[in-house]
Amino acid sequence: MTIPEFTHITEQMKAVTRRQKAKLLVVDDEPDNLDLLYRTFRRDFHVLRASNGIEALQVLEEEGEVAVIISDQRMPKMKGTEFLSRTVPEFPNTMRIILTGFTDVEDLVEAINAGQVYRYITKPWDPAELQDVVAVAAETYATANNRIAELERSQNQTQLLGKLLTIFASDTPLEETLNQATAAIMPALGADACYLKITKSGDCEDAIGESGSLNTAIAIPENDPLIAKVKESLALQLWLNSRKTPPPEDISYYTENAIKQHLLLPLTYRQEILALLSLQWLDVCTLRESDLNLLYLASQQIAFALISQKSC
Repeated sequence: MTIPEFTHITEQMKAVTRRQKAKLLVVDDEPDNLDLLYRTFRRDFHVLRASNGIEALQVLEEEGEVAVIISDQRMPKMKGTEFLSRTVPEFPNTMRIILTGFTDVEDLVEAINAGQVYRYITKPWDPAELQDVVAVAAETYATANNRIAELERSQNQTQLLGKLLTIFASDTPLEETLNQATAAIMPALGADACYLKITKSGDCEDAIGESGSLNTAIAIPENDPLIAKVKESLALQLWLNSRKTPPPEDISYYTENAIKQHLLLPLTYRQEILALLSLQWLDVCTLRESDLNLLYLASQQIAFALISQKSC
């Protein structure tokens, strides 16, 4: 289900997703081979390089999960199969491809049977063949990750809406209730900070809830351009840090907190803004349509709860 008000955000996130390249780690002790692998894949992937298994493990520790690993089998310090086997516990979804000669069959059979190697390519390898294999591996990785992510999102949706229902049904003081609501929303959307401020006139005006671990106050400055856009459009607004849209020059808040993405959503009732919900990320986070649908349902639930608050 696509929420009409969120269509422009969906398109904005799709553009970000298209620009992002999957990570590919290539490992070979021969500099010429390593350079050839890099040049073969740099157009379609974000290629990381390592000259041996130990160095490759360090790269993974720094960079995190990659979609595909291509490793030579015969390398000093650590065989390719041993290196790949060490990556399985932490990165089970990564697709592993090994480059080998015919003399390494015994090691390969053991690794393949243990589920540690997706494919092996014999030397000398053909660039076109290897590109085809890697393309299929990357697609397989993306498909598996998407299925896992969708399952997690479905669970998150059920849990979040249930938590919000419980939170707003309690007799807890309003600001504590808002704090609990932001604490529930933030992890469900993978955000680093969440801020909820009531704006409608009445006894509850300016009540605030916040959660997160940013360096300075989570509260967004009143001169943030997103606030003006939200008040004018009465619709969700999203800012992504990029060359075309750098942080506002007159607002140090973004740079002080190293914020890379900011989403601001008005909670409305009969064309009146009841509250502003802010989500902030320290890295660009791809929000899928299901994430936006969850945000919509949560915002509607909170807006209804605020309308029902007798003190408001």
